[in-house]
Amino acid sequence: MKKIIITIDGWSSCGKSTLAKQLAKTLGYVYIDSGAMYRAVTLYFLRNHIDWTDKKEVQAALKEVHLDFRVNEKTEVSEIYLNDENVEYVIRDLVIAEKVSDIAAIKEVRTFAVAQQHKLGAKKGIVMDGRDIGTVVFPKAELKIFMTADSAVRVERRFKELYEKNPNVTIEEIKNNLEMRDYIDSNREESPLRKADDAILLDSTHLTEEQQLLKALAWAKERIKGK
Repeated sequence: MKKIIITIDGWSSCGKSTLAKQLAKTLGYVYIDSGAMYRAVTLYFLRNHIDWTDKKEVQAALKEVHLDFRVNEKTEVSEIYLNDENVEYVIRDLVIAEKVSDIAAIKEVRTFAVAQQHKLGAKKGIVMDGRDIGTVVFPKAELKIFMTADSAVRVERRFKELYEKNPNVTIEEIKNNLEMRDYIDSNREESPLRKADDAILLDSTHLTEEQQLLKALAWAKERIKGK
């Protein structure tokens, strides 16, 4: 059975990562979280006090950043490592979320990440989610999905996710963070967030995780069969 590349782009907190993980697991594909790559770079920059407005400092810092994904044997899901440290959970902090869109908008950072993503997708059989995967990273992907959802639903989902880790977080903080990220992601010069012309729109507002998966799985099977 031939393997394909599946891209899932869309706004923050639409359920992209959840769908991508489930789809990859069901198909026996490798899941690659492109957002985690940008979050890991952001973590490195913050930890090492990198001035990301300084092009030379950014270029020098990126030479010290080594990213890879390793499958967690218990969950069977790939997790990101930064310089051999598992940072899968550290990078989900709101502090990272507040800075990641700024750092992901830097040309040198995007060039660095896209080069790594191309290597990961060379053998196909991957599901990758992000902002520009179907438009820039893999414009010839066999299946492209673009996810969206009502903004209030997205805020609620994100709040539930972060509240478990930080009970002090507020709905207002989450709402402001999502609005800021939406604006930066869709207005940046380098690879702005947009729906690819040949992407299928998936509105997750009123769908359960299982319903999302069934829809995406049907589309994937069609592409795998070559229809």
